[in-house]
Amino acid sequence: MIKLIKWFFNSSEELIIDNIDLYSKIDKLENRIVKLEEENVELTNELYRLENSLDARIDILAEQFRINYNV
Repeated sequence: MIKLIKWFFNSSEELIIDNIDLYSKIDKLENRIVKLEEENVELTNELYRLENSLDARIDILAEQFRINYNV
């Protein structure tokens, strides 16, 4: 509550400086979010690739040993 009262009575120049700093932090966070979203897409694609590779290997083994399975 005391911080709010101090903030209310601060001069407007300090607020402008704080806002500029706040905007730069917001921009940095938005850039981090974009990077994390890109990494998430890459990771998801890699997981799908691994899943398809494992399915193909299971199919090869099942064919070699003449295993009948329903998956």
